[in-house]
Amino acid sequence: MKRLLAAALLFAPLACRTAAPAPVDPATPAAATSNSAPIHLTLVGTNDLHGWVQPHDWKTPDGQPVHEGGLAAFAGYLANARADNPDGVVLLDAGDLFQGTLVSNLTEGQVVIDLYNRLGYRAAAIGNHEFDYGPVGAISVATQAGLDPFGALKQRLAQAHFPMLGTNLYDAHTGARPSWLPNDGTTLFTVKGVKVGVLGLTTPSTPETTNPVNVSTLRFGSLVPEALAAARKLRQEGAQVVIAVSHAGGRCFSIADPHDLSSCDRKDGEIFDLLDGLPEGTVDAVIAGHTHATIGQFVNGTPVIETPGMGRAFGTIDLYLDPSNHQILTAQTRIHADIPVCPVEDAKSHRCDPFAWKGEAKVQLQPAQYLGRPVVVDAAMAQSLAPALTRVEAEQRRPLGIPVPKALPRDYQNESALGDVLADSLRAMDHADVALLNPGGLRAELPAGELTFGGMYEVIPFDNTVATLTVNGEQLTRLIGAAYNGHKGVFQQSGLQIRLAPCPGRGRLKSAALENGEPIDPSAKYRVVVPDFLARGGDGLGAVVASLPKQDVDLGMSRPLGFRDALVAYWQSKHATLLAPKPGRVRFVPKGATCPPPGAK
Repeated sequence: MKRLLAAALLFAPLACRTAAPAPVDPATPAAATSNSAPIHLTLVGTNDLHGWVQPHDWKTPDGQPVHEGGLAAFAGYLANARADNPDGVVLLDAGDLFQGTLVSNLTEGQVVIDLYNRLGYRAAAIGNHEFDYGPVGAISVATQAGLDPFGALKQRLAQAHFPMLGTNLYDAHTGARPSWLPNDGTTLFTVKGVKVGVLGLTTPSTPETTNPVNVSTLRFGSLVPEALAAARKLRQEGAQVVIAVSHAGGRCFSIADPHDLSSCDRKDGEIFDLLDGLPEGTVDAVIAGHTHATIGQFVNGTPVIETPGMGRAFGTIDLYLDPSNHQILTAQTRIHADIPVCPVEDAKSHRCDPFAWKGEAKVQLQPAQYLGRPVVVDAAMAQSLAPALTRVEAEQRRPLGIPVPKALPRDYQNESALGDVLADSLRAMDHADVALLNPGGLRAELPAGELTFGGMYEVIPFDNTVATLTVNGEQLTRLIGAAYNGHKGVFQQSGLQIRLAPCPGRGRLKSAALENGEPIDPSAKYRVVVPDFLARGGDGLGAVVASLPKQDVDLGMSRPLGFRDALVAYWQSKHATLLAPKPGRVRFVPKGATCPPPGAK
């Protein structure tokens, strides 16, 4: 409490805000306002693109093709925003631009930066997956002498016409800013005569959420003191508005009322911890990312937006400033969160994802409008992207000779057909007793038909290795407890019978037994196969993994094939058909129980 009070007193001058009694209509065209009208800034925020420069393709139940997202369609929305507020749009991204699609990965993010340059981004946070590509070229981990772990990222930094920011990044040995970063994690520019400062933050969990070899020479500072220091520096340099682009987010389950935080998981979100620790007014707005969840709330007076990512949506924060002193008129601030990117939309829901027409036999589609204007896909941008998509199309469609008779869906919160198939295959491939998969590692479903390289790549876009843990029964029990008593969704597994309470958190795991129902023997030895992300302590397993003898943790670095390719090779060798087994290895007790909303007391 003393520290927080001291920080509030020390940085009290950072808050340059005042309330206004009468809100203006944010839709009022700029041309109709007088010289005494408030200055209008439109912050457009995106996050977690993960390489999705192209749209997601769906079909309605009656067979109509629908395209969701994609940067060419987003450009149409952006054009409307700039027409609505000429010279007042500030386009920002909260990180994780690259890793996730074949078109991005084959160019190590070059295609993403090219299109972001064309869209006119002003700044982006450095996300944890910006380090995934490691050295330039096919090798993604700097395990050999002479390989530069930041080689691919350096190329993207040099290519970008906008700064990529991480104010809490330091050289682990010297404590100084890394010499290869071209900025100090902040940037300052002028919009409509207003000096706007932007600071970037990277989640301190980055060593656990990318290959730690690539970031072993870096230290990631704590968010609160880093944001305080960066905001103070920007204010001293004249910034009248300070925005954080934060690759550290949270989760709210309803954005109906931006002043209602009751649906937000305040106990499990770095962005809430950050804003709870900052004096109000330290930053004037936050574009968040990393958690792939929706936020559109005022947190301790600060507007925050985040989307589920993958290029499917964006958010806006409209700020209004007094024209005489450039103080923010906080009563007029408006949040518009989770705006879907849909050139053509469902007429009922005004969205274009499969959940929009769930249960509908026929769907009425209509051209989308945004800010009173039709959304026009940027044909020139789509054309510029076409060669890159053509280059990877053959690779994406390359058949692997593995039948998938029925689509295998994923499910972050439950056992899934996809998770069962992958976990069973991994366990059999490695002759292990147990296989565990982190739910966030599966990024798409497998469609019915013959498995293609591109389809498999979208399911597992990350270049993990196959790792093994040799544990006794007591250690296995602690490992299972760490997996299922957290807030990271439901781990997919093979070799166990798991019983869970419906609500996530401590005490959720009710029982764990071997797949034949026998109890786990505390003194027996078990072989557990996992992606190296988990073997390095990811998704809450860090304390258990750290307690294991080093010789019992094999990260799989010497294996000839990575996680994704090893599974494909195994299926090909077995002439496998990918069929979902009977579900039931993870059950919830009691059935039908409801969970209190996150944050409820």
